[in-house]
Amino acid sequence: MRPNATVKAFGAEAREQKRFDGVVQAWTKEANETWSRFTNAWVIQNLLLWLLQAGLLGLVLLEWSKGRATAGDAVFAITSFMLVSGYLRTLGENVQNLQKGIADIEDVVAYAAEKAGVVDAVDARAFAPGAGRIAFEHVSFGYKNAAEALYNDFSLEIAAGETVALVGPTGSGKSTFVKLVQRLYDVDAGHIRIDGQDVHAVTQASLRQSIALVPQDPALFHRTLRENIAYAKPGASMDEIIAAAKRARAHEFIEKLPLGYETEVGERGVKLSGGERQRVALARAFLADAPILILDEATSSLDVATEREVQAAMAELKQGRTTIVIAHRLSTIREADRILVFNEGASSSKASTLN
Repeated sequence: MRPNATVKAFGAEAREQKRFDGVVQAWTKEANETWSRFTNAWVIQNLLLWLLQAGLLGLVLLEWSKGRATAGDAVFAITSFMLVSGYLRTLGENVQNLQKGIADIEDVVAYAAEKAGVVDAVDARAFAPGAGRIAFEHVSFGYKNAAEALYNDFSLEIAAGETVALVGPTGSGKSTFVKLVQRLYDVDAGHIRIDGQDVHAVTQASLRQSIALVPQDPALFHRTLRENIAYAKPGASMDEIIAAAKRARAHEFIEKLPLGYETEVGERGVKLSGGERQRVALARAFLADAPILILDEATSSLDVATEREVQAAMAELKQGRTTIVIAHRLSTIREADRILVFNEGASSSKASTLN
């Protein structure tokens, strides 16, 4: 549910308006305080300069009246004061701008100083796509803020072309499993090999280009349907895009749109329904044509009729690919070759015998 719809669903418009007003008032107070301090400093600075200028003018006239200074001396003194005061005013403005600049770049400097969590090895080579065999070899992994490791000496092998379903309670390590396959995190110990290649020894970009992901909530960009489908393969021809959309059961609804494939979908695909977004994500995966496919709760939020269409497209997409399915629905995992049951980072395996 979108944020605006959530607010309306719980009748929280007044509460959110009050919260927003509080933020605006706090910002206004801070802005007024900053403006007041700047104005007060400007007034005091100019008042002092005027007083000094008046004092200097009085002193020069006094000295001139007593014959201890000429008219040229008076002009020189006043001119020098005006030049110096102008320089001082410019210096003050530059100091203020410098302070603002330092404040603006603090976050940028802090971000630049952050070290990337996952980096390519100096001698990393491009991943060579194969049949899609995945092997976890004595893997240990834990999140930084976790009290204990999620995986300890974890070993598992997924054969090329096999469909494996991951089930288990929340926090048992299912999503972490696929993130490690994609190398979104580095393991603390052990190795993950895909087609015999250690994922740590290959470049991240080449590895992820060999893995197609269909998430529970597909992330579509505020671009055209054509661009969203072709995101995994930017150089794809229009015929290839249409062929992928047809295989994903998306071509029919796209053709009914006023601009067809040139229709912009809005931020995160807000102009499309859940089923339509899911089929666009499947079309993207079809076009990627990767040897490894990850389906992360891909049908959990769909109605029965839409789920049937998406399931049919997924069944075609899985052909000839190593497929990892994260799901809770029986209809999603019944076609799996094996079911891996996760519990606190450990897993047990059994063959699928569901009908």
